[in-house]
Amino acid sequence: MENVRTLNSAATETKECAMRVRRLGWAGLEIEAGGRRLVIDYVRDLSPLFTGWKPGEWLAAPSGEVAAALVTHLHRDHTDATALADVLTPGAPVLRPAPGHGDDTDNVTTLPAESELARHRLAVQVVDAWSTHDIGPFRVTAVPAVDGLGDPQLNWVVEADGQRIFHGGDTMFHGYWWLIARRFSPFDAAFLPANGAVVDAPHLRPPSPLPAALDPRQAAAAAEILDARYAVPIHYEPEQPDKIAGYAEVPDPENELRAHAGRRAHVLAVGEWLDLAT
Repeated sequence: MENVRTLNSAATETKECAMRVRRLGWAGLEIEAGGRRLVIDYVRDLSPLFTGWKPGEWLAAPSGEVAAALVTHLHRDHTDATALADVLTPGAPVLRPAPGHGDDTDNVTTLPAESELARHRLAVQVVDAWSTHDIGPFRVTAVPAVDGLGDPQLNWVVEADGQRIFHGGDTMFHGYWWLIARRFSPFDAAFLPANGAVVDAPHLRPPSPLPAALDPRQAAAAAEILDARYAVPIHYEPEQPDKIAGYAEVPDPENELRAHAGRRAHVLAVGEWLDLAT
């Protein structure tokens, strides 16, 4: 009987130490390990993207104070400095890619977030691709990504308690997948954009007819290359709310990903946790 109690205690301890990930809506994640948490692309205000958006719709807040924030890029639907200021502990680092290139016209999609980050005086650190940073129980590595509008973007590899995840922001398909896989695979989960958005932006002429973010078929291919146990779609909303003009999406990212990724596909509802030990 003593041996049974010992084994059960060890199993409970292992589960408590496992990294957990919670979907916060759109591209946002909350990651918890060792009693601490960080967020990636957490936003609370989607009005720059959603027409008629109401606060609190399609989004969840972190479950407690946050020790660090990772930002894939400075589009306003991925960087919300006001939201970060409300959940981060004092002095918590905000890791982000470099500022945009060129003039104000080139950077029209990143300037609002840049201004908000400066106004809130967050502990922002500009980091390079392939750089690794230890934050409490987390080891985070910025890896290359390709933004559909040409703005600087990073993706993130997060490791803790023997688990490893990938966060893909809203990257396009690219040739870095194999380099990332060589360095880090296998992954317990890859959180990948899956709405295949085609963007007709006024400052980009002529417009591209190709997706500016992974579509479900491309997300499934990336997950296979990364050798991810779970392929979790992000950067979409199942309700398909109205978006700004010129933003066209795949109509059913969840079921299309299931069709392409098979058993690897794992859909999380907004606010739902994924326990990587199970």
